[in-house]
Order: sequence, then structure tokens, then C-alpha cells
Amino acid sequence: MPRYARGFDTGAAFAYLEKRDRKLGAWMRRLGPIAPDPRWRKPFDPVDALARAIMYQQLSGKAASTIVGRIEAAIGSDRFHCDTLARIDDAGLRACGVSGNKALALRDLARREQAGEIPTLRRMSTMDEDAIVAALVPIRGIGRWTVEMMLMFRLGRPDVLPVDDLGIRKGAQLVDKLGDMPAPKVLAGRGERWGPYRTYASLYLWRIADQASAPKTPVKRSQE
Repeated sequence: MPRYARGFDTGAAFAYLEKRDRKLGAWMRRLGPIAPDPRWRKPFDPVDALARAIMYQQLSGKAASTIVGRIEAAIGSDRFHCDTLARIDDAGLRACGVSGNKALALRDLARREQAGEIPTLRRMSTMDEDAIVAALVPIRGIGRWTVEMMLMFRLGRPDVLPVDDLGIRKGAQLVDKLGDMPAPKVLAGRGERWGPYRTYASLYLWRIADQASAPKTPVKRSQE
């Protein structure tokens, strides 16, 4: 059974992509190398990470952080999982500022953890990206994009391209000097050139899009 490392050689990724894609390479040289993410080496609880991803959806970082802090105080823990979430009822979640839909998502996550349906970090080390996506997207409130953020920012998988992400699409539009953002299917085809380092290419596409939208604050990803 193969084991997947957390993280990859960003120097090798830079050299490969710079030569592989002339247009993207020009932007990469302009922006400079992107260092490895320190979170790739840090242990984490996938259930806790997914719960926090649910809480941050459709909220500003400040608002979500406030709500998360209230829940942590109510449950007496800074870890979200089935046992700690059982310490607060739905009325308590509402009092913390949690919407009804998000409360249902947290309950579904806890139920699935109890049933053994959420792979542990150790188990994920033996699963490919598609298998991890398939295991997690049935959770209420968890879509493919959220799992892709975990794959990129927490698990350090090297070849993930979130084709539905607006920042990624905007970056690709700027790289190729297109009139409109490429459709996800078109972007997926374009991204074949960046394999096996589509994650690293994605990091540049985000930076390119953020630079074009300056001085606006860059969008905070769910696993950042």
C-alpha cells in the first residue's frame, strides 16, 4: 500500500513549472519562489479541521473566529470532535452564533466520526486525493473545494488544482491574457501541463489574482 508524504520539494516544483509553462514561468520569476508551508509538517485532527472549515464558510475571518471562540469556551476545549461537540446542544450553538444549517453540519460530522466514517490522519497517508475527496464530501456542508484546501494546505499534496475556485480561474485568465475567466473544465485541461505540481501552480495563480486585485485584502482560504 503506497504512503503519501506530506509536502513536496518546492524548489523542484519551481524549476519544473518555470520550464514547462513559459507564460506562468514569467509570473513565477516576477513573484519569486514560494516556500514550503510549515503546516505540512504539523499534525492535525481532520475532524477538528473540517468543523472549523464549516464554521468559516460564508463569514468573514473575524466573525467566524469570534463564533469559534464562543464554542470553545462553551465546550471547554479547543478541539472539535464528537465528544466535545456533545457537550453543547443546538440551543447553545445558536447562542454562540451558529446558524441552523451549520449546526446540522456539525452534528452530521460528529455522527460520521462516531461511525468511523472520517479517515484519520494516519489513514489519509495511504489514500490518494480522489479517495479522500470521496470519503469527505458526503459530510453535510463539506464540498470538494473544502477538501481540496485540506489536501493543499494541511496534507501538502503536490498535484491539486481547485478548478472551481474563482481566484484560481482569475489567475489563469491573467496568465493567458484571456477576455474571461476560463470555465472549470477548460482550466482542468489547461492544468494538465502543470502536473505533477498543480498545487504549486495554484499557489501562484492565487498570488497573481491577489496582486491584480490589490489593495484589497487577499481571500482567506478555509485551511489557512
